[in-house]
Amino acid sequence: MRILVAPDKFRGTLTARQAAEAFATGWRRTRPGDELDLVPMADGGEGTMDTLVDALGGERVRVRVPGPLGDPVDAAYGMVPGVAGGTGVIEMSAASGLSRLAEGRRDPMRTTTAGTGALIRAAIGSGARDLLVCLGGSATNDGGTGMASALGYRFLDAEGALLEPGGGALVSLARIDTVGVIPELSGVRVVGACDVDNPLTGPTGASATFGPQKGASADEVAVLDHALGHLAAVVHRDLGVAWKDEPGAGAAGGLGFGLLSFCGARLRPGVDVVMDAVGLHDRIRRADLVITGEGSFDAQSLHGKTPAGVLDAAKLAGVPIAIVCGRASIAPEGVAVRSLVDAVGERAAMQDTRAALASVGETMAHDVGDLTGATT
Repeated sequence: MRILVAPDKFRGTLTARQAAEAFATGWRRTRPGDELDLVPMADGGEGTMDTLVDALGGERVRVRVPGPLGDPVDAAYGMVPGVAGGTGVIEMSAASGLSRLAEGRRDPMRTTTAGTGALIRAAIGSGARDLLVCLGGSATNDGGTGMASALGYRFLDAEGALLEPGGGALVSLARIDTVGVIPELSGVRVVGACDVDNPLTGPTGASATFGPQKGASADEVAVLDHALGHLAAVVHRDLGVAWKDEPGAGAAGGLGFGLLSFCGARLRPGVDVVMDAVGLHDRIRRADLVITGEGSFDAQSLHGKTPAGVLDAAKLAGVPIAIVCGRASIAPEGVAVRSLVDAVGERAAMQDTRAALASVGETMAHDVGDLTGATT
């Protein structure tokens, strides 16, 4: 049989590649004669740049840029060969991600996407004429204004002074000055790869949904949501565009909105971008069974995440699919879901995820007859 193994990362324990290899190790113990096609996946969140650079034969370029609170950090962007200067791949979490801050330093009122803007500017300076900006894992809630500032936009208060960085300061935004925007930006095509479909504001917006995990109190969530709504109103007035309610505008603390408004970008589900890049649809059609998954399989997994994209593609091709994950809180009808926690216990699943995943792979290979019939 031909088994396509296409997981995302198991956050905090295994990269997508490590997860695919661990599962394959266990599967081969039971069925060494099967052909396993390992395709590490991503959905626009952390790990997407590495997945795309590896899949497309690109290179990583390291630069020093501002971190979420302005302190310098070393980050990398990808350059993928192609026509007209190639494609720059920027993962916003590399410069502006939550992983850049200790828990005690999380402060979405002040954190900025300026480092992401610096990566974009560096990629443009290297000759990229297409940019893919991967959204996810952010420490920020500034609507992409830090990113835009790095590209020459100026965000001013009523006195004409520059606003302080961060989402909280946006309540004082009076106007946007575009005089200093780098001219090269107009010649660059920008795509934002999203792993969520949230709008900018409201009960499912950037601040309400993701602000608390970035350190925002209930009162700060209200301030940040108001600030992003005010930013959207000023953008509409000064730039003539209205993207507040666009699905994905709330990704990465509103960076999706910022890319749309300040870079003329379009947004795509990150998993679709990755699936196109690795030729996943063709590989699924050649498979007898597809395995996908991630660390935590929950309701959010079905909204723009890797399992949802792979699941839809497999169903479209009529190929059976199963989910393997660290823990599961949902079970889509007709799809086998295998959880490491259920299989080996939480302690073993967390302490040695690689071994636990191999063990589950071995068991699932024993059950291949049931798995291939589970979604038919």
